[in-house]
Amino acid sequence: MTYKKKLEKAVKSVKSNLVTGLDTDILKIPVCFLKYKNPVLAFNKNIIEATYEYCAGYKLNLAFYEAAGLKGMKVLEETLNYIPSDRITICDAKRGDIGNTAEMYARAYFDNMNFDAITLSPYMGYDSVSPFLERKDKFVYLLVRTSNKGADDFQNLKTGNKKLFEIVAEKSLKWSKDCIGFVIGANHAKEIKKYSSKNIPLLIPGIGAQGHDTDELKKNLKGNLHLINASRAVIYAGGKNDRTGIVKKKVTDACIKLNNEISFSV
Repeated sequence: MTYKKKLEKAVKSVKSNLVTGLDTDILKIPVCFLKYKNPVLAFNKNIIEATYEYCAGYKLNLAFYEAAGLKGMKVLEETLNYIPSDRITICDAKRGDIGNTAEMYARAYFDNMNFDAITLSPYMGYDSVSPFLERKDKFVYLLVRTSNKGADDFQNLKTGNKKLFEIVAEKSLKWSKDCIGFVIGANHAKEIKKYSSKNIPLLIPGIGAQGHDTDELKKNLKGNLHLINASRAVIYAGGKNDRTGIVKKKVTDACIKLNNEISFSV
């Protein structure tokens, strides 16, 4: 099954374009999970159980697992194994290196860990992306117009009659018509409208804890090949001293609330 087919199926089955970001920081998780031998894994399992019925997939930011060394990478692997196979899994790696190194990353995260998709920086060009494109059932989200404060340092620079991010987007679409989409922050409504109108799959961060306008986002989204990411606003909905069951309920409620805010006809 191609990634786009799996994406369409997941979105339709749960009537949701939400993807939950499992960016788990052990310093922020509720105290009740600290009694477990592996607190982060126990917390992640609780989040997956709480959100499975209400989101199309999960995005795991590698930094939060790499920071814990070998133990963290084991948690990453076990978390992935716990996610049901009918949900999208995105490796938020933001990798971008020369071809032979990119091939190793592709083997690690596509072949070995079996993520469905990965985020990449395209600024080293085609050879830094091409190994990922060879896996035809996988998908690449390129960083095109991000939501962070420093995004305009480079992305918005004028190059001739176009901005740098526009050139990157235009060029990358020539590399693959089936395996490339874009990361575009929720605060960039014009760009979301432009690229979603072309039926390009988008991964959209910036709602929830970052607080960008969901109504404005909805007005500019076209088609249904988008995933809207929420991490902190969902996974830390429970209080620091809440019991496990209360955490699960609050996370579910947060997920449902976000779905109501971003709901589309699916």
